[in-house]
Amino acid sequence: MPSSQPERRTQRQVVVAACFGTFLEWYDFLTFASLATHFGALFFPAGDPVAGLLASLGTFGVGMVVRPLGAALFGSLGDRHGRRTIFLVTIVLMGAATVCIGLLPTYAQAGLLAPALLLLLRIVQGLSVGGEIGGAAVYLTEHAPTGRRGLYTSVLQLMGPLGMLASTLQIVVLQHFLSETDFRAWGWRIPFLLSALLLAISIKSRINLHESPVFRQLRARNAVAKAPLRDCFTDRQTLGRMALLFFCISAGGSLLFFSSQVYTTVFLKAVAKLDGATASFLVMLSTLALFPLTIFCGWLSDRIGRRPVLLAGLLLGATSIFPLFQGLLHYGAPESLDKGMVILLLLVLAVALACITGPQTATLAELFPARTRYTAVALPHNLAAGWIGGMSPLVVTWLGIHFDNPLAGLWYPTGLLILAAVVGLFFLPEVKDRPLDQ
Repeated sequence: MPSSQPERRTQRQVVVAACFGTFLEWYDFLTFASLATHFGALFFPAGDPVAGLLASLGTFGVGMVVRPLGAALFGSLGDRHGRRTIFLVTIVLMGAATVCIGLLPTYAQAGLLAPALLLLLRIVQGLSVGGEIGGAAVYLTEHAPTGRRGLYTSVLQLMGPLGMLASTLQIVVLQHFLSETDFRAWGWRIPFLLSALLLAISIKSRINLHESPVFRQLRARNAVAKAPLRDCFTDRQTLGRMALLFFCISAGGSLLFFSSQVYTTVFLKAVAKLDGATASFLVMLSTLALFPLTIFCGWLSDRIGRRPVLLAGLLLGATSIFPLFQGLLHYGAPESLDKGMVILLLLVLAVALACITGPQTATLAELFPARTRYTAVALPHNLAAGWIGGMSPLVVTWLGIHFDNPLAGLWYPTGLLILAAVVGLFFLPEVKDRPLDQ
């Protein structure tokens, strides 16, 4: 922890700048997921809607797969040169790529060039998110007051749901006011093009940031890591905790996020056959519940520790995903639609997710030494989020089609959450209020 607390005004600036930038990252990244069912028809050959959906989800997954490359690159730069400059680079890359998606020609207009350009821009988005997610957690936690890190940093985890909420709300409004023909023709471009305004606001807020006080101390002591990636892999304790982060916290959190906030929308639309506007609206309501739940779980982790809250989320997720999606298939079908039951089922997933996201930001930073913290957090976190969580919608959908059972693919997140819970029970340490300047 820094030797002196940041001024209250500086703390507010740090929270606003870090959170708004992360909001933009997630808004940009998840707008694509919200439109996955439309992109299959827009950017891939017509004739087989199932193949188009799989191709669209696969393109979304590619952006997740390359996240670790962005984490390795930008994490190393952040440990060597500071957090502030990297924040500016990653946000510009993400914003520019997203605006360009809104300008792309469709398959009907440009043929195979359209999906090729879409894939390229998704890769740029993935690299950018890899540098942002993890780095923002480190930067914000290094400014947080001791004893309140869980509560103080929990707001960062709200940016994912807030980004999803903003993109989903836009789509609901657009689908309400536009005909299906107009939405497919040009309405889908609006959320992407709006990123130009959000990018300008985010750059303005981040350009005024000060460097992390912990990094300033490292620089003053001439203790900045010269090869942080190598140092992470040669220090046994750091490497062990990176593995713990990968298999337990980040894998569990990403699986719960994509199960509750991304795949639920796809499932209700493509499997339960619920109309798109209603499905998006119901998922949006469950997203709203994440805001107080996440802050509460962050506060709770300051009182009873990070470990019990995190383990509660993993265990609840592991035992509830399969029966909850069975319920969604029944109560979300148009012929037996019960909106109250659908919302209740989605809220159970929201509680499990909040138990992870509430203490997660502080835990990520508290696990690792200051010299290599950015790299040690960003790389395993993005590996898990990209390769496990990010690919889960595609894997779950493919398994359901392969076994001709829409619920068969849910054994993928269920099995991995069981593994995460077991790893956490045996190896997850309590790191609440650990000094951050060591």
